[in-house]
Amino acid sequence: MPLMEKPPVGFDEASTSHRFVAELLTQADIQLDGSRPWDMQLNAPGVIDSALSRGNLGLGESYMKGDWDADRLDELFYRLMRARLGQRIKPTQLVYHSLRSRLLNRQTAKRAWEVGEKHYDLGNDFYAAMLDQRMTYTCGYWKDAQTLDEAQEAKLDLVCRKLQLKPGMQVLDIGCGWGSFMAYAAEHYGVECVGLTISKEQADFGQRLLKKGLPVEFRLQDYRNESEQFDRIVSIGMFEHVGHKNYREYMGVVNRCLKDDGLFLLHTIGKNLSNTVTDPWIDKYIFPNGELPTLGQIAEAAEALFVVEDVHNFGADYDRTLMAWHDNFERHWPTFVSQYGERFYRMWRYYLLICAGAFRAREIHLWQLVMSKQGVLGGYPRVS
Repeated sequence: MPLMEKPPVGFDEASTSHRFVAELLTQADIQLDGSRPWDMQLNAPGVIDSALSRGNLGLGESYMKGDWDADRLDELFYRLMRARLGQRIKPTQLVYHSLRSRLLNRQTAKRAWEVGEKHYDLGNDFYAAMLDQRMTYTCGYWKDAQTLDEAQEAKLDLVCRKLQLKPGMQVLDIGCGWGSFMAYAAEHYGVECVGLTISKEQADFGQRLLKKGLPVEFRLQDYRNESEQFDRIVSIGMFEHVGHKNYREYMGVVNRCLKDDGLFLLHTIGKNLSNTVTDPWIDKYIFPNGELPTLGQIAEAAEALFVVEDVHNFGADYDRTLMAWHDNFERHWPTFVSQYGERFYRMWRYYLLICAGAFRAREIHLWQLVMSKQGVLGGYPRVS
């Protein structure tokens, strides 16, 4: 994509902040205006000071404007995070964001719909171009896979096997997306599924599955309003929108809706430290009101409600999944450029590639937890 004209050499090089950041970046083997794919190319003044005062919010917004570039954003952020440089900088203008994230419940039933409207309702055609043929917008399982389609089908089958699905079972999918899990489970395991979504676009798309005669039902509703009981419950890539103030209530809803001998599988992105807040750029532009849990927070929310039978971390597979999505996005972008524009292109590229870098650096993870209400007698058999 076209870039801004390169500013005169030395336009910002004399500033104290520029020297500080340049020295800091050397610890991650990154150079300002260097020649390697992961080096930052500064196209306008103010990028450094904006990043120091506003963190990734300032850095991301200046990237969206074209004020700086890097051919390999994924590798740039992998190096930044692996070197833990973010812990050395405390942006002065993000105190309010931090307090708001910690003190307020930003994932109330009313606010829960915001992410559906701003993110998941971008357009089914757009997501169909970026995702696999089943429209699976969560981490693939690449253990024995070579393509994105294979990785996503392997993930869906992994979930089915972990849940020990049998024909005739009733399954609840909390945060069902475009219905990829429900369709796969109905087709291959003979179960009946009910899916909850807060995206009108996803619910409309789900009508295609009904026309195929599959025993699946989409409900456009918040998870807190579900009261029926099911043999199995699954939640794939939705817990990131629940928020720490609602974790216990979420587990209570699952406990209420799961039969006593049932199994619950939670598939979620997670983080290492509980005292960190949602990245402000991601919160503003990609996933409003989102929040990543720690394993400790999940376990605390499930206490006395569930027995944690199994924990599986395959977060490194999300790096490969995101890079596959990025490849699809780049290849199909000419189809969407007139609809979304240059600023959206840079925003979406930034989103996909910084997330890939974060998983690569093991800063964030992908966990699948299997839980039961009373404990599986004789133990739960590990599935991989």
